Amino acid sequence: MSFFKALAASTLVAIAAPAVAQTQLSIATGGTGGVYYPMGGGLAEIINNNVEGYSATAEVTGASVENMGLIATGDADLAIALADTVAQAYAGTGRFEGQQLPMVRGLASMYANMVQIVALEGSGITTLSDLVGKRVSIGAPGSGTEVNAAAILEANGISYDDIEEQRLNFNETADALANGDIDAGFWSVGAPTSSILNLATTNSIVMIELSQAELAAAQAADATFAITSLAGGTYTGVDADVAVLGIPNVLVVSSDMSDDLAYNLTRAMFENIADLQAVHPAANETTVEFTLTATPVPLHPGAIRYYEEIGATIPDALRQ
Repeated sequence: MSFFKALAASTLVAIAAPAVAQTQLSIATGGTGGVYYPMGGGLAEIINNNVEGYSATAEVTGASVENMGLIATGDADLAIALADTVAQAYAGTGRFEGQQLPMVRGLASMYANMVQIVALEGSGITTLSDLVGKRVSIGAPGSGTEVNAAAILEANGISYDDIEEQRLNFNETADALANGDIDAGFWSVGAPTSSILNLATTNSIVMIELSQAELAAAQAADATFAITSLAGGTYTGVDADVAVLGIPNVLVVSSDMSDDLAYNLTRAMFENIADLQAVHPAANETTVEFTLTATPVPLHPGAIRYYEEIGATIPDALRQ
């Protein structure tokens, strides 16, 4: 082949298969020992395979509180966060007093966290009140776990002055329990979660169950709490069902996101939900029905377009 024929052939190939520019999306998740990170990774894969012109990456973060800030500053395009944290950010209350984030919008509610309070067998800790005077991990700084732990303790008359609080992420909490560096730890995460699973394979654990009065006090303090049940057998050594507090997890974006992109992201997730369920069983809870009953802030107009397209009725509270 002559030089000119070769040049023409290569030009034809280049014209036939141009490089497609991809807009990168960042998904703010949590630590690697929880559920946010694998769920975010599964969602990123769905976006990469089904939303033309976009690619996505799941980012490790400090979770809910930090994630809301990342949405506000534009450093993340999507984020997963606990419903109570999302509601506080939108209203400018709680951890967000004086720094309201009115741009927060929901795409969907993903699944419910369970607040799991774990100690080792033989620690003498079997009730919430037993935490007084003990070394307790309340979750990573800026995490929804820290928000939930503070709410539960305060609602039941326990302040940080009453415990030796430590702010550790899920993997660090499990390691610290195993090493005897702390006495108990809070997890607000979907069940089962890998860090507790791993801890329970090498140590005998105790899941602290709140009394009905303690559950009711927490609910009275935070309307996003719901009483649910951690099934017996979820973790080795925890054989009976345990009543726990549950909190929805919300997939949020900024109101600045285009309606078309929000629509395409919502549609891609629900039309390929089996792919997300294959990543983590928590995604079995990711339904349109759950979204319309559990989302604490208005939905993005693009998401509403998808829900209406499939025949869903949108509650007035979810419209802006």
